[in-house]
Amino acid sequence: MNTHQPQQRRKSTVWLVAIMGAALLMLLTLLLPRTVDHGRRRPNGEMSVIYHEDMSANRTRSVSPPMARPKPAATPEETVAEKVSQFGRSRREITYGLARKHGVEVSAEVERFFDAVQAGNWEQIEALFTSLQRQHQAKPSVQEVDAVWPAILDAFGAAEAGHDWPAKKLLEYGNAIMGTLRPDMVYVGGTDPGRWIPALMNTSEGEQHIVITQNGLADSKYLEYVQFLYGDRFGALDPEEATAAQKEYLRDARKRLEHDQQFPDEPRQVRPGEDVRITTEKLQQGFADGDIQAAGQTSIMAVNEILLNKLLQKNPDLSFALEESFPMKSVNAEASPIGPIMELRAEGENALTQERAAQAVEYWRDETKRLMADPEFKDSDYAKKSYSKLVSSQGGVLVQHGFLAEAEEAFRYANELCPYSPEAVFRYVSLLVDQNRIDEAARVVSDASKSDPKSDQFRDLAAQLGKRKTSY
Repeated sequence: MNTHQPQQRRKSTVWLVAIMGAALLMLLTLLLPRTVDHGRRRPNGEMSVIYHEDMSANRTRSVSPPMARPKPAATPEETVAEKVSQFGRSRREITYGLARKHGVEVSAEVERFFDAVQAGNWEQIEALFTSLQRQHQAKPSVQEVDAVWPAILDAFGAAEAGHDWPAKKLLEYGNAIMGTLRPDMVYVGGTDPGRWIPALMNTSEGEQHIVITQNGLADSKYLEYVQFLYGDRFGALDPEEATAAQKEYLRDARKRLEHDQQFPDEPRQVRPGEDVRITTEKLQQGFADGDIQAAGQTSIMAVNEILLNKLLQKNPDLSFALEESFPMKSVNAEASPIGPIMELRAEGENALTQERAAQAVEYWRDETKRLMADPEFKDSDYAKKSYSKLVSSQGGVLVQHGFLAEAEEAFRYANELCPYSPEAVFRYVSLLVDQNRIDEAARVVSDASKSDPKSDQFRDLAAQLGKRKTSY
């Protein structure tokens, strides 16, 4: 109605509507069926008229279903248990595929192992895994187990992480890593938690990322497993490439070993921890090429470094993220911190610059403050060591790229998170010693010894620093 109309017209219209309304109400009263209750009150005291079902007219009343109660959110423990069970189901299916590929049956013991993983029965998981591991390592190995061993190991590693870690910390750690990855990134794990917790998180999302480990690249069985899992998604390595990498490493190791034998007064070229020898004896472990043999973790990781570089070369259009196991200088030459891990082959805006180095330190400053305020973190040896490892790995990359001030701050956070982590302590001490800050290095070792007084590593390091101090 137009409010600018004369007052008299408004009154006439209102009366007209009122009269028509009254007439309509009288008409309805006459026509309505007698199945009407008058005078029933609503809870608020208002009068209501309730119309019952008129069966003669075959009308039905629509009744709204009761509202469903919201499902309570799963606890962290329930979430982790479900993820482990889901991972077990996925690896059981892969086990069937591997068995078909190799023409073997899946043994009853393997079936019981996966039953235990899906049920979350840790005691059975551990006992059955130990039995299957003996069959895998036997000479000769049990073919039914050996053919599917990578899937068994994968399932056990994920179940072990679910058992060892506080559920909330496991989910935080996994989400921190997986949330960092861009959609196209291949993730390369290193440590056991850095390998299996992301794998656990990734499977629950439908294998969105390719998740592999750098530690298995020299193992032909593992390469076959990766090919089986992801061969249609990227250029996977094959066992022949692993053999070629071993020979490449052994040729280089022979040259360095012969140098040390011919020139004993010059700096040694064989690296600490390398077990390289020329012998006619049969090799029990490791790998050989003719009379040159190598064994031990340092040698194996050197081969893995060659293979990881080869994998990068085979996939030039893919981006890779790394959670470090052992430092790989050639791989880290183009690495850059990204969240808690590192991006490999980082170029352009992703390359490691002063700004990105500062951002990495700021990230760990905030994370260290948050973690150290969490009693659950402080009570978990696994969480403390794993987070300290992430920080010290980025510190190592910062040192390699010449950002020493940022690296030192990163090492401080790594030692704060886990004062008894040998890797964090040794990397921090190495940086300080290179700058002739022996007293500060000694204090770092002293603090570490207080946290782990039984450590022979810290005791020996303190003795070395003491000798170096007296020599100045």
